[in-house]
Amino acid sequence: MKKWWQKSLMIAVAVLTLGVIPPNHLIWETLLDEKSHNDSQASTGNDKQYSYDWIDPSELYYSAQPSILETVHQSAEEQAYLKFGSKIGPVISDEFKTAILPNIQQAIDMHLAGLDGEKLRKLAISEKPSGDHAEKIFHIYDTETLKDAIRFHVRTEKKPLEGYFFNFHYHVADDNFQQHIALGDIYWSKNTPPKWLS
Repeated sequence: MKKWWQKSLMIAVAVLTLGVIPPNHLIWETLLDEKSHNDSQASTGNDKQYSYDWIDPSELYYSAQPSILETVHQSAEEQAYLKFGSKIGPVISDEFKTAILPNIQQAIDMHLAGLDGEKLRKLAISEKPSGDHAEKIFHIYDTETLKDAIRFHVRTEKKPLEGYFFNFHYHVADDNFQQHIALGDIYWSKNTPPKWLS
């Protein structure tokens, strides 16, 4: 009966929160520990009753505060769509979301994974992507020193006989922003694309 109840509760939490807020596994471990205590009692013949202290469910089930990296991922996506504007955005948004955005998030995770919580809290994302034909989507920088850590860019390239592509790439402070690290390309068309932010 308990297995059925556990599965029902897990499904209810997933359905009610639309999968956005997954249940923490502590509750399931607590329920299983209770069962193992009861099983061990039955085998020893003890009739002692165990009582459990009430724990606030929000402490067990949910992590209400998004992590720093989740916040950076969300801001990165917002800045990218801001740069695309209303002319480029609707045309490339699907391909960007499936092919480029995961690479941006992976690059952010890879380069920020080694930082401690203190350094992560000092980071911010620039909020003004450049327009016209400039490359800047956003930069991740240290709010105390105002020095960039990672620069994410997109450049328009014309390939002979193929047409125009948007080349997404980034640079890191480790090599003084010299290396061009590719994230992927999105094809536009043979026609000249509009300016960014338009």
